[in-house]
Amino acid sequence: MAAPKKAVLGPLVGAVDQGTSSTRFLVFNSKTAELLSHHQVEIKQEFPKEGWVEQDPKEILQSVYECIEKTCEKLGQLNIDISNIKAIGVSNQRETTVVWDKLTGEPLYNAIAAPVSPGPSDPVAVVPSGSSVPAAGTSSVWLDLRTQSTVENLSKRIPGNNNFVKSKTGLPLSTYFSAVKLRWLLDNVEKVQKAVREDRALFGTIDSWLIWSLTGGANGGVHCTDVTNASRTMLFNIHSLEWDKDLCKFFGIPKKILPNVRSSSEIYGLMKAGALEGVPISGCLGDQSAALVGQMCFRDGQAKNTYGTGCFLLCNTGPKCVFSDHGLLTTVAYKLGRDKPVYYALEGSVAIAGAVTRWLRDNLGIIKSSEEIEKLAKEVGTSYGCYFVPAFSGLYAPYWDPSARGIICGLTQFTNKCHIAFAALEAVCFQTREILDAMNRDCGIPLSHLQVDGGMTSNKILMQLQADILYIPVVKPSMPETTALGAAMAAGAAEGVGVWSLEPEDLSAVTMERFEPQINAEESEIRYSTWKKAVMKSMGWVTTQSSESGIP
Repeated sequence: MAAPKKAVLGPLVGAVDQGTSSTRFLVFNSKTAELLSHHQVEIKQEFPKEGWVEQDPKEILQSVYECIEKTCEKLGQLNIDISNIKAIGVSNQRETTVVWDKLTGEPLYNAIAAPVSPGPSDPVAVVPSGSSVPAAGTSSVWLDLRTQSTVENLSKRIPGNNNFVKSKTGLPLSTYFSAVKLRWLLDNVEKVQKAVREDRALFGTIDSWLIWSLTGGANGGVHCTDVTNASRTMLFNIHSLEWDKDLCKFFGIPKKILPNVRSSSEIYGLMKAGALEGVPISGCLGDQSAALVGQMCFRDGQAKNTYGTGCFLLCNTGPKCVFSDHGLLTTVAYKLGRDKPVYYALEGSVAIAGAVTRWLRDNLGIIKSSEEIEKLAKEVGTSYGCYFVPAFSGLYAPYWDPSARGIICGLTQFTNKCHIAFAALEAVCFQTREILDAMNRDCGIPLSHLQVDGGMTSNKILMQLQADILYIPVVKPSMPETTALGAAMAAGAAEGVGVWSLEPEDLSAVTMERFEPQINAEESEIRYSTWKKAVMKSMGWVTTQSSESGIP
């Protein structure tokens, strides 16, 4: 009997999506943007000390190989020829820091993770100074607190004015970004110190570690990163697009250990092992930038919000750098080719989004699964005047008040768990509106609609509430894998690959689900102003460390 004919689909592009808790490999059709197959592997977190969060870089690398092999097997079962995979893109958790030995390929320490959300404009992230336990409801996974004292020491010797770091990088001096984690490794890990002295050490975020390893590692691996990941290190000048010698000097980082900075779309090197040996790696974007590209937010003024444990809201500001007066970060959005212009974005984050659902499940026990919150909220269709401010570890943008704490207010005898569930969903939407309002004030371009992605967008009540509270349409693509899609688009569009056109007329029309506001503008504003009143009540709660522990 003749073997079944292989399906002909045109050029395919793969994407490694290395996230905070899992690694995935996904394969897309470059002509239709259809997802053909994927595989996912969970990644363990390690907690060597209270308040420390690490991951094993070798486990992350092994998970990438496993995902590629398993996805290729699945494609084979679908009769799809893997020789049609013409390129691979990489999307990754940003800021997580790795240092390894370039002669042996061995990591010199575990990868040090980033907190759940960027810290404020003051030197230390919004966790009470000296606290070593993640606050309830925040993701303990991304709250590594070891660098707080490093940041406090650095903040005392900032040259000139406090804008020294922000004016060059768009970022505040904070525990969140890679430079302070690297400084901690150089100060505290003897193996790292020795390797730097002997010129054996290489530094990178997860993208650099993966690309170096996949392109040969100790046998000629390519040590590079892209502009989006570099812009999250606090060492990269977002104007000149190169490592900044003054910042390297300030943080005491030797430039020789830093990766070469490339565009987000060009051939970095070829896969040197596994089922896809010989395939070029030609796309690289930090996860939030990848989602912006995957949502096709290529015009200034377009914005996307990713709803996960927290929310990450990025607004494309075009080829101009917009600095925020409202506590937002300025970051590189993408540079899709060596000779292509760089685009910038404003970024704001909501610390507690999906985490509030987990809190209702794990701490209060009013739901048994995260999906149940939608059912409870649907039963009542209103919060009945109840407002929930989930400031479990302080307020982030645009308030930056580390002394705030969570409150549920407006309670009456009539209030029940359904109203609290509804108020929790509204809280995610109100916080998103606060970030969008700040972006509008910084950019002067009011948004016509908001594009959304991430796990929580499957909650239809949440999406409708978001449209009502923003009073603009909320648009959700039917294909939810926007982060991996963005990495695949960058890889397929690279010079020398050329299988994915990013010209507006060639981009596949993506089916969208659209949520229009269903309340009047006046009601929307009343609810929002009441929310702001609730936020004010949550502020200034913690006056000293002892008051938080219950000691009078």
